[in-house]
Amino acid sequence: MNSVLALPRWIRQRGADSRRQQQLDRILAEAPALRPLADDQLHKASLALRYRMRSGEPAESLLAPAYALVREAGRRALGMEHFPVQLVAGVALWEQSVAVMQTGEGKTLTATLPLYLAALAGQGAHLATANDYLATRDSDWMRPLYSLLGMTVGTIVSRTEPAARAAAYRREITYTTARELGFDFLRERLRQRAGDLAETAVGACFDALPPGNLQPPLFFCLVDEADSILIDEARTPLVLSLLATGELNRRTELYRWAASVASQFRAEEHYQVERQPPQVKLNRVGRERARQLAGSGHLQGVTTPEMLEQLELALLVEQFYFRDRHYIVRGSEVVIVDEFSGRLAEGRQWRAGLHQAIEAREGLAISPESGEAARITIQDLFRRYRQLAGMTGTLAHSAPELEQLYRLRAAEIPTNRPPRRVAWPTLVCGTAVAKWAAIAREVAEVQATGRPVLIGTRSIDKSECLANLLRDQRIEHAVLNARDLAREAELVEAAGRRGQVTVATNLAGRGTDIQLDEAAFHAGGLHVILSELHESARIDRQLIGRCGRQGDPGSYRCMLSLEDEILKQGLSSRALAKLQRRAAEPASQLSGLERYFHRAQRQIERRHFRERRMLLYQQQQTTEVFQELGLDPLLD
Repeated sequence: MNSVLALPRWIRQRGADSRRQQQLDRILAEAPALRPLADDQLHKASLALRYRMRSGEPAESLLAPAYALVREAGRRALGMEHFPVQLVAGVALWEQSVAVMQTGEGKTLTATLPLYLAALAGQGAHLATANDYLATRDSDWMRPLYSLLGMTVGTIVSRTEPAARAAAYRREITYTTARELGFDFLRERLRQRAGDLAETAVGACFDALPPGNLQPPLFFCLVDEADSILIDEARTPLVLSLLATGELNRRTELYRWAASVASQFRAEEHYQVERQPPQVKLNRVGRERARQLAGSGHLQGVTTPEMLEQLELALLVEQFYFRDRHYIVRGSEVVIVDEFSGRLAEGRQWRAGLHQAIEAREGLAISPESGEAARITIQDLFRRYRQLAGMTGTLAHSAPELEQLYRLRAAEIPTNRPPRRVAWPTLVCGTAVAKWAAIAREVAEVQATGRPVLIGTRSIDKSECLANLLRDQRIEHAVLNARDLAREAELVEAAGRRGQVTVATNLAGRGTDIQLDEAAFHAGGLHVILSELHESARIDRQLIGRCGRQGDPGSYRCMLSLEDEILKQGLSSRALAKLQRRAAEPASQLSGLERYFHRAQRQIERRHFRERRMLLYQQQQTTEVFQELGLDPLLD
């Protein structure tokens, strides 16, 4: 078969890499011989490939027959045959690239190609995705395909017990999250010291593990939503904690005192605020005021430096951490909201007393502070894999960073069908109130045509503010945020129905496609509204990618205001003041100001990039010093 004829005309116009084109030719040439085989014969063909791989035959020579087998298994077991563009993406993934595939182009099915090929070696093939829901959904969804080829599949999520966790790693393919991979890596590292730790709390935590290793050596990993995990979350530390002992009561009293008096201090008068990085510093007047309040508060056994440090932490919370934006209160606990995905970061705590300071402000029971048994960053974890690949819907100018940090090259994969997404002109309003009113008007107008509308917001509180506004105007809608994740898949799947309005926090990495019903398709498809730019342009593009999937019609518009947070974070005070003077002007006179929003966004992205580079440099320096001293930089 001539693969050029099999490729969509859209791809031929874009051109294809010759090496990947040759591999595609070989894969498609294998297909006719596989069609007449019975299922058991297909299974035997898979066993033959496994034998050849483990006998030392290079994986590259097995790529075409392996991918052809996976494609045939997908057709039989799932009723889903890989598109030629998905096969091209699979080739790129095996070449240690990040495949840039638009939303709705089938990354879940594409992932089966390199995972199967890597699994033939029998050393473990891992897929790291954004959250427990996607890890479970994708492994369950693709399991019939793997089973037909004789491959076993394991799933690891946050609630997986130690014995089941070890068993999942012994499967040939394991679906899990970056977080679980990191924590299991640290547990395995600690376990290697089990003899030294046998009499400690750390040693005791491994008693439930079955004999043998928990996690095998890091061989192959495919990272889904690679831009989010490998870049946005690169600096995120994964910390195995030990409960600190001894002075919980004294610290609890200090946390509560600081939270109770924080409202009596004023910025500039008592303390200075630095936004990058976020910090609060008491001045001389503020320190004197703190001593007076501490004296009347009868704090026992607390030194002045401790008192001042705790007060500054409470003021930091007042300035930079907001309920229903950075966290929610669920029952009697504070749960962090992930800033990139809008999801609840279950089981995570802020460090250095910050979590306890927030609990004190909310009037909750103060949880014990934790010490560190071991820690690793997401960046350091994935650099340890022998072979790494990634998939994403958005990448753009972050490609050089992926190559520098992870030695991964970006491979842009054409869409299976030509895109029909239309960009509407950006609207800039002077105030947030005017912006939300304009969004509500546009929602009503578009809904009246029968088209579904998706509005993306940066935080829970803003999604609920908009929902109240829509409710006041009697516009029926659904709200998708971290408060109702149990209905997440249901709400996202319903977002493509005729006239449906969905208000959502960050949709990056949610992984459930919005499919249009027939009425919505003929009405013009999904309309996406970005109510604010994010710190990363990739998250904005991820939201935009929800419309116009697989050649569907669709449109999007950015609706911004001069009070948006992105401007405060990325522009100088002079530039910000200049813009604020124009806030009273009508929106028609502000249309040219959108460049300031993108400038602010680029400044923030550059800042984060510098921080990631500095983190890598510091890790390398620390590792060298610790190795010279015979220490483990992750544990000691």
